[in-house]
Amino acid sequence: MSNDAPQYDVIIIGAGPAGSMAASLLTQQQLKVLVVEKQQFPRFSIGESLLPQSMTYLQEAKLLSAVENAADKLGFQYKNGAAFYAKGHYSDFDFSQKFSAGPSHTYQVKRADFDQLLANEAEKQGAEFKFGYQLTDIQLEPQPSLTLEDEQGDITQVEARFVLDASGFARVLPRLLNLDQPSDFPVRSSVFCHIEDKITDSGYDRNKILIETHPQLKDVWYWLIPFADGTASLGCVAKPEYFERLSPTAVPESMLEQAVAQTQRCKKLLASSRNISPVQHITGYSSNVKQLYGTNYALLGNAGEFLDPIFSSGVTIAFKSAKLASEVLTRQFSGEQYCWQSQFAQPLQQGVDTFKAFVCSWYQGQLQDIIHFEQAPANIREMVCSVLAGYAWDHDNSFVQQPERRLRVLGELCAS
Repeated sequence: MSNDAPQYDVIIIGAGPAGSMAASLLTQQQLKVLVVEKQQFPRFSIGESLLPQSMTYLQEAKLLSAVENAADKLGFQYKNGAAFYAKGHYSDFDFSQKFSAGPSHTYQVKRADFDQLLANEAEKQGAEFKFGYQLTDIQLEPQPSLTLEDEQGDITQVEARFVLDASGFARVLPRLLNLDQPSDFPVRSSVFCHIEDKITDSGYDRNKILIETHPQLKDVWYWLIPFADGTASLGCVAKPEYFERLSPTAVPESMLEQAVAQTQRCKKLLASSRNISPVQHITGYSSNVKQLYGTNYALLGNAGEFLDPIFSSGVTIAFKSAKLASEVLTRQFSGEQYCWQSQFAQPLQQGVDTFKAFVCSWYQGQLQDIIHFEQAPANIREMVCSVLAGYAWDHDNSFVQQPERRLRVLGELCAS
């Protein structure tokens, strides 16, 4: 390591939920942490519906009280479950009726405010943040050395003992280190924006995310995530050709408008709504990597593998990865025995695989049949509810132990 470059124990790329969570946990271990973020905060980000399991991680990082104290001011919406609508049938899950122990509520948040809040709190705890800096080059051996460029084009050199990539969809290290590999999932697209929802229906439950399935196409679905200030996040997910048929000119506003016009519940609820942010369109967002760690680095959250937005698992996986990585780094730096494979990659992947099985079952239609099957035993719904609440690492839950087989068998029973 050079004598003139600033020295850190850990440099984290990205100041989103995974980055701030890791920064908080590591700083509490008296480690010197730098978080490098390309964008200026606050900034728009999708993925607003948290899962109750996240509350446990926020508590462990001493971030939960800040979130709870700011909830009313920032318009965070109390969330106690998830609701599903398909072909006139409504089914909801109350997270208090889940199988797993742990928090049964969380929030639906505007990510610009939520991410800024977490970064501010981690900074108060002692982590250093550099906004408006992007990584242009990295050398990982013998010790990490990073070249950063700010918005004026000035270059800074920084060094560390370890690097965590929490860059999300930017996937900085996977791109630089050629770690990307094709996702197992078919290519899908999403169009989305924030709206002033103007919902007046007294039967609408703002405490739950609403997932509606297209009346004819089971692989096309919509999300409606309300916030406490009368606004909401609205989006549609489908294969690219679905949107191409709706709008041959590929205008995102037209895609979303025509997609929502084909719904039943959302169209009625949002009859008076108006867009308050530009409609965005992304394609091919699912991702995977060859490995989650290597010499002097590890990948957190979406920088590693992103599945699909259907069950809002992104932030929960981000938090879990930050927690596991922070624990391994604490052992590594203190001279204790550590193993990135058995203490980070494997346990993280176990929960990711549970979510993956649920995502696959959803698009195959089995999980949709399970969700809307009125005669499902209470204990089955409780186990499914636990995974929907984010408890994908609870191995006492049969749907975590063998998710693919159990979803397949149960789906066949519900469809018969």
